[in-house]
Amino acid sequence: MKIKDREKYGKRAFYVAVIGNLFLTIFNITVGVISGSFALVSEGAHTVSDLITSIIAYAGFKIANKPADADHPYGHGRAEAIAGLVIVIFLVVVAYQILVGAFLRLFVKKSLAVPDSIAVVMAILGIFINLAMSQRIINRGHSANSPAIVADGKHQRVDIFSSLAILLGLLVCEYGYPQLDSIIGLFIALLIGKTAFNIARENINAIMGKVPSQELVDDIERAANSVEGVYGTHNIRVNYLGSYATVTLHIDLPGDMTVEKSHEISHKVQDKIVEEVEVIRGVTVHACPLGVEYDHNQDIDIIE
Repeated sequence: MKIKDREKYGKRAFYVAVIGNLFLTIFNITVGVISGSFALVSEGAHTVSDLITSIIAYAGFKIANKPADADHPYGHGRAEAIAGLVIVIFLVVVAYQILVGAFLRLFVKKSLAVPDSIAVVMAILGIFINLAMSQRIINRGHSANSPAIVADGKHQRVDIFSSLAILLGLLVCEYGYPQLDSIIGLFIALLIGKTAFNIARENINAIMGKVPSQELVDDIERAANSVEGVYGTHNIRVNYLGSYATVTLHIDLPGDMTVEKSHEISHKVQDKIVEEVEVIRGVTVHACPLGVEYDHNQDIDIIE
């Protein structure tokens, strides 16, 4: 995918997230204060964090699109994973603030009131807006091949469940259980905490270079073996950088092949992999004589 196309999809996802979350923040907090619903005010605080995290995700996305330079020969792809970890910090802070507020209302202030019915309307509206917004962001993230934007969309999708929980709590409050509104606030905080944990795990794996799937390795091997003159592929090592990856691999070539021909086939393998495996941006090929025993445990081809 061209960088220009990737940026176009990323920008569209960012606009959707900002406009949608700005609307939800204003109306959740306003309706929550007017109706007396702590759960809606908590959700408003959550959507503020959604707005901030979308900005951070897009910043990471933009930095990751910067080309390689002398100081970063493999590009800036891990910027998206770093942005994801910054998002986690914001999520943990918001979850903590909501937890404290809910505990104070339940066990200290104990001045609980039944929220007005207008809060129910806002909760229903929140469900539909979050559903449309999160799906749009995820789709754009997949189109841009951006882990940060996809993660942001999945994070936004959590709000659907919190809106459903708020709706249930508000309906039950109408029957004389006002404390449930604060309990739903606790539930939202725990939901945010779980989301933070999942995002942290995914982005730490990206920074550590974990291979996203065996299918990626299989696609690399299939592309390399399709080049005429290659009799096998082994020692495939993928250096995953978030939105793209580099790879080193060994190919088996006839032992009597000239250095010039070996060089030519190695470059064909590199071009073939970059052409057929979209996520791969750089390839290093090591040619091995077919049938010759070799200690492949040496670290001569590990990208650092």
